[in-house]
Amino acid sequence: MAEKQGKVKQQTKRILNRFGRKRGNLIPILQKVQGKLDYLPREAMLEIAQFLGMPGIDVYGVATFYNQFRLVPPGRHSIRVCLGTACHMKGGYITLDAWKRRLEIDRGQTTPDREFDLDTVACVGCCVMAPVTVVDDKPQGKVEPTKVDGILLSFKLGKEKR
Repeated sequence: MAEKQGKVKQQTKRILNRFGRKRGNLIPILQKVQGKLDYLPREAMLEIAQFLGMPGIDVYGVATFYNQFRLVPPGRHSIRVCLGTACHMKGGYITLDAWKRRLEIDRGQTTPDREFDLDTVACVGCCVMAPVTVVDDKPQGKVEPTKVDGILLSFKLGKEKR
């Protein structure tokens, strides 16, 4: 664990070296760090706070205010449920509830085995296929609760073949 923390600090410092110590750089720094690490670990946020000369709680406050930032590592597979107008009208929230029940997590969370993470999107532009779920960047159309089970089964079967 200490080795991982050291690696996070080292990677964060490399990114920080490209920025000035102005507080106005906070969001671009957070974006770059998350781009490199896939999320914002506590150690990285503390390094950023120290670099910018600000309290760690202020960095955390910004990271939690904007929904673009993740505080937990993403899963190996991303599940994004569309909640745009068409998907909302065709049962997007019911689909989201089905994913939450099956994965036993809420949106913005990752399963304990880090296999899946779950979130929502405003629109994916596939309105004719509503309700849509984007699985690993591939839109799946007409995702009713029973189709959620089928999608998860395909992952399980794929895992067994490896």
